[in-house]
Amino acid sequence: MKREVVDHLGRTVTYEYPPKRIISLCPGITETLFVLQLENEIVGRTRFCIFPKDKVKNVPAVAGTKDIKLEAIHEVKPDLIIVEKEENTKEIVETLEQYYPVFVAEVQTVDEAYRMIRDMGQLTDREKQAVSLVESIQDRFESFPSVNGKRAAYVIWKKPYMVVGKDTYIQSILERMGFVNPFAQFEGRYPVVTAEDFQQAKLDYVLLASEPYPYKEKHKAEFQAIMPDTLPMLIDGEMFWYGAKMVEAVDYFKEQFHSL
Repeated sequence: MKREVVDHLGRTVTYEYPPKRIISLCPGITETLFVLQLENEIVGRTRFCIFPKDKVKNVPAVAGTKDIKLEAIHEVKPDLIIVEKEENTKEIVETLEQYYPVFVAEVQTVDEAYRMIRDMGQLTDREKQAVSLVESIQDRFESFPSVNGKRAAYVIWKKPYMVVGKDTYIQSILERMGFVNPFAQFEGRYPVVTAEDFQQAKLDYVLLASEPYPYKEKHKAEFQAIMPDTLPMLIDGEMFWYGAKMVEAVDYFKEQFHSL
C-alpha cells in the first residue's frame, strides 16, 4: 500500500509500504538497517558502507556519499532510498527524487540519532526492533565516561586542518563526555583552522580521527611540535558514527578516556 511520511527536512515522501527494495546512502544508517533485520530488503549502498562486514559484501555499491551511479541504481529498482543531509548532497537528492521516493534524515545530536533509528523502524515495518535498539543504546549511554571539562579538538582533515564544530553529532558526543571544544565557537560545523588557532585554543588533548582523513601514529609528532603541552590521541572515527555503532561506542569511549 502507498504511505505518506514527512522526512527530517519536512519533505512529504510517498512510497510503497513496507518497502521491499531499499538503498541507503549513509554508512551509519546502512549498518542500522541491517541491525533492524532488513538484510533481505537492502539492495544498494555506498562504497563507504562497510558494516556489518559479513553482510554488506552481498549488497552492490551503487554510490559514494557525494556521488552516485545512476544506472546501477536503476538496475536494482529501489522502492525507497534513504539519505542523510550532511552525508549526501542536495544535488543527489534532487536527481534521485525524479525517479524514486527519497527520505532525507538529519542527525546532529544524540537525540536526533535516536529519532533517526525510530523513524527507520517506522519507515520499514521494524518498529519493535528500532525501539529495542534505542533502549539498548540509552542503557549503555548511562555509563558514559566523564572528563571533567578537559579542552579538546577533534581533527578530521589535513591541508587544511579541519575540526569538528557546532551542530554536529560528534560535538554532541564530546559534550556528553564533558569535553570543552573551543572550536564549537567558530563559524561553521567543520571549521578550517590554523596551527595558530590550535595554539591559542589551550588544548589538553587533540583527538586525531582515523577518518575521513586517516590520521596515524606518524602524525602525532606534527601536533606535538605545534602544541608541546597538548597530548595527541589517535581516535577510531567509526566509533563516532550514529546509529547501531552507538551500542559498542560507549565501551570504546570508556577504554580511551577513563584516565583523562
